[in-house]
Amino acid sequence: MHQGILGADYAAMCRPGSAYFMTATFSIGDLAREFDLTTRAIRFYEDLGLLQPGRSGPGGRNRVYSGRDRTRLKLTLRAKRLGFSLTEAKDIIDMYESPRDTGAQLQKFLDVLASHRKQIEEQMADLQANLDELKVHQREARVLLSKQTAKIAKI
Repeated sequence: MHQGILGADYAAMCRPGSAYFMTATFSIGDLAREFDLTTRAIRFYEDLGLLQPGRSGPGGRNRVYSGRDRTRLKLTLRAKRLGFSLTEAKDIIDMYESPRDTGAQLQKFLDVLASHRKQIEEQMADLQANLDELKVHQREARVLLSKQTAKIAKI
């Protein structure tokens, strides 16, 4: 199994039958507090299929999140921090849960990473151009200030 943005232990934690997968449960409030999110954001991730909580209580009103859900939320937030869209994050996370580890999956992962890298490199080039322009304006302003200060000193 490959590691990528998900880390080495993701597959082991989310493997059906693992102790973490089977026993850990969390309420929506638990996850909201732990990850500093609103419950609305967590429900949004659920609507996108990133999380799949069980239900409990009268009429299934209470969401019960598993260790798998917690891990998927953590990975979703990591992917967001890295600049991935939620769709890309879901695709990558789902790929790791797939029962097979195929070349097609790895190629998709590489394609997403290449696209994201290109976007970041373009943003960095834009920022560098802005920084260079700012430095030019600073030099020009210093020269003008120096000339103005010299004129005042002669008077």
